[in-house]
Amino acid sequence: MYAVALDGFGGPEVMKWAKVDDLPGPGPGEVAIEVVAAGVNRADVLQRYGLYPPPAGASDTLGLEVSGVVVEVGAGVEEWQPGDAVCALLAGGGYAERVNVPATQVLPVPEGVSMTEAAALPEAAATVWSNLVMTAGLTSGQVLLIHGGGSGIGTHAIQVGRALGARVAVTAGSQFKLERCRELGATTLINYREQDFATVMAEEHSGANVILDIMGAGYLPRNVRALAEDGHLTIIGLQDGAVAEIDLGALLIKRGSVHVTNLRRRPQFGPGSKTQIIAELRKHVWPLISDGKILPVVAAEIAITDVAEAHPLLDSAETVGKIVLTVREP
Repeated sequence: MYAVALDGFGGPEVMKWAKVDDLPGPGPGEVAIEVVAAGVNRADVLQRYGLYPPPAGASDTLGLEVSGVVVEVGAGVEEWQPGDAVCALLAGGGYAERVNVPATQVLPVPEGVSMTEAAALPEAAATVWSNLVMTAGLTSGQVLLIHGGGSGIGTHAIQVGRALGARVAVTAGSQFKLERCRELGATTLINYREQDFATVMAEEHSGANVILDIMGAGYLPRNVRALAEDGHLTIIGLQDGAVAEIDLGALLIKRGSVHVTNLRRRPQFGPGSKTQIIAELRKHVWPLISDGKILPVVAAEIAITDVAEAHPLLDSAETVGKIVLTVREP
C-alpha cells in the first residue's frame, strides 16, 4: 500500500507519498478502514520534527483522524460491517491508504456531512468535548474563552460552546479570522496582536469560567488573570512554550484550577478514555452535527500526494478551520 513516509525529521519536504509494507488484517476488536481523507493536526507537525513520538504500539505514520469505508472487521466486532462509511480517532497511521483502528474509536459519518468533511471531525470533537465538558464542566450561561479561535479546534469549540448555551469569547490574530469566529457564534472578539485578552475578559465578563488554551507557558499568567472565580483553565497545547511559573496566590484567590491534558496518550478504556469520549460524542455531539447546529469547518482540501503543501497552511493568517488530505474519491 501507499502511505506518507518520513525521510528523516525536519521540514515539510521530508514527507513523501511512497510504497510501504501492507498492513496485516485487523486484530481482535479492530476494524480496517480504506481511507478516503485524513485530517491534519499540529501534532503531525511536531512528530514530523521528531518532537512528538507516537505512543508505544502505535503506528509511526503521521495522522490522528480519518474518514473512509470499513473493509474488514476483526474478531469480536459486531457493530461495524464492511461497507460502513465511518470516521475514526487514531493514535497514528492516518496518512495512508488503509488503517486499523479499535472499533470503539470509530464513529459513523454524520448525516449531511461529506466524507471529506468527516475527516476533520474526530480529533477536534474529541479534544473539545473531553476538555470543555468532561474536564471543565462547561454549562449554559457560563463564559468560555478560546485561544486560537480560527484553528480547527477553535472553530469546533465555538460551536460546541454556543450549542451548550455558553457565551463565547475568542482570540485570533487577524480581523478575517475574528469575523469568521463571529459567524460561528463567538460574541467577544479579541485581536491578540492589539489587545490584552485578560483585560478584555475582566472588563466585559468579570473573567472566563472556562479557558481552552493551545498556547501554554507564554499565556499562563494572563490566563490566570482572565479566569473568573472557580474558573477552569484547560491547556491542550504548548505553542508558546512549556515551562512557566504560576502565581499560586492569584489562583488561590480565585479558587481556580489548571488542567493540562493530552488526547493521543489517553488509554483506550476506563474513565476519561478514548472509548468513553467517543461514546459521549456519538450521544451528545453527533446529533447536533446531523441537525446542522455544529458544522465541520474545512479550510482546504489537498491531495495527499501534495502533503508537503498542507502543514505550512496551519500557520497561515488567512486559514480558518481544518486542513484535510484527500486520499481517494469517496
